[in-house]
Amino acid sequence: MKAIQITSLDGPAAVELLDVPEPVPGDGQVLIRVHAAGVAFPEVLQSRGLYQMKPELPFTPGAEIAGEVVSAPEGSGLVPGDRVAALCLLGGFAELAVAPATETFKLPDNVSYEQGASIIFNYGTAYFALVERGKLQPGESVLVQGAAGGIGTAAIQVAKAFGAGRVVAVTSTVEKGAVALEAGADEFVLADGFKDAVVAGGKVDIVVDPVGGDRFTDSLRCLADDGRVLVIGFTAGEIPTVKVNRLLLNNISVVGVGWGAYVLARPGHIAGEWDALTPHLESGALRPVVGPTFPLAEASAALLTLDERRATGKVLLTI
Repeated sequence: MKAIQITSLDGPAAVELLDVPEPVPGDGQVLIRVHAAGVAFPEVLQSRGLYQMKPELPFTPGAEIAGEVVSAPEGSGLVPGDRVAALCLLGGFAELAVAPATETFKLPDNVSYEQGASIIFNYGTAYFALVERGKLQPGESVLVQGAAGGIGTAAIQVAKAFGAGRVVAVTSTVEKGAVALEAGADEFVLADGFKDAVVAGGKVDIVVDPVGGDRFTDSLRCLADDGRVLVIGFTAGEIPTVKVNRLLLNNISVVGVGWGAYVLARPGHIAGEWDALTPHLESGALRPVVGPTFPLAEASAALLTLDERRATGKVLLTI
């Protein structure tokens, strides 16, 4: 079968499309014919050997897929032909992949394969951040940094679906602001000078921050009493520091959101998040924003789109 392989640690441009053996499912695993694979920042890091998961070279990256069940273990509730999304962690950038049955989920009929490959990472992270870690309450206001990206658009929709009031998007350009509005934000402000624009409209209860960098201090200044910044990642490249007197004086919190390590250490946790998200997927309240989409052979271009921060919505490979 065809698969993308990381054969050296020379970055996204060096990944290769190769013929490799088909995977053989082990105990408790589902064999899936992949129709779409999500592309995420960890794969960019893996291409340089900078991610915490460091398989021996060569290996096939790709953690999140959607496709059709080829075979499934007895008792899994899955049968050949089922449309599913799955978290496979590795091996997803290929024509066939295996995933644990416990992390393979049937797609609602109204969700496409492309949308299905956009759910588990981004919407799971957004739900974990806002509902589980951020304790979002009905009517609270939410500010979303990097709001046109995969995590950002998911956070906008999860916030709205689970009861937020005002949702403000922060984007680097007007064009990205339009993407955030289409995803469901009430308004957008440009990253340059965002604090003054946000505060003028009223401070917020929660900031969702997958960006980090030099925006962080101004994110703290946007918080109302009892507000919290949810730290998801550092796509800006710089890890900010916090002067904790700001937290004390303003009665605000900085909350870590490390979705992957947390959920993978807790069997059944991802299934619980999927169950919470499913009614909103079925209703259309959650509608993944499909971003740049590439054929499997153009995986380098997909990874570079993320690496160069040109993406809006979820970057995908289609097979």
